[in-house]
Order: sequence, then structure tokens, then C-alpha cells
Amino acid sequence: MREVFRTMVTDPVLYAILGLATVGMSIIAVSVKNLIRAVVAFALSSAFLAGIFYLLASPYAAALELTVGAGLVAVLFLVAILLAGGEELEVPA
Repeated sequence: MREVFRTMVTDPVLYAILGLATVGMSIIAVSVKNLIRAVVAFALSSAFLAGIFYLLASPYAAALELTVGAGLVAVLFLVAILLAGGEELEVPA
């Protein structure tokens, strides 16, 4: 039987770039006041995390994270924010 997905990338620079991008987007998603930008940052964070999963030779986990995290959850958040009219609300400091 052929092992297709057994090649794991071991370049630490690529892991560092994706890891820093994931953490950076997560921090932006939590700290930004505009809810639309927070959802976009969350989706990008989830996409970068899917890239890390793929590099760790786990393509099924990467596909699941990309479809559910970056796709489904981000779209649901975005639709809920737009339907509720939450983009005009300001959070008191």
C-alpha cells in the first residue's frame, strides 16, 4: 500500500511563519473593536492553523479546520453580525 500523506515538512522557518501568523491573527481577532474585521482575522487565523496541520502530515484535519473553522463558523458569525446590525455598535472602553 502506498503512503501518500506520510511526508512531513520539517522546515522550522515555515512553522515559525505560520505559527506567528496564527497567533497574530488571533490577537487581532480578540483585540479589534470592529466586529467585521474580527471575523476576518478569525478566519485567517483558522486558515493559517489549517496550514500548520497540513505541514504536520494531517491533511484531513487541515481540510476539516479549513472548512469548519475558516468557512462555516466565520460565515455564520458574519451573517449574525450583519443581521443584528452589530457593526455600528461601539464598545465602551
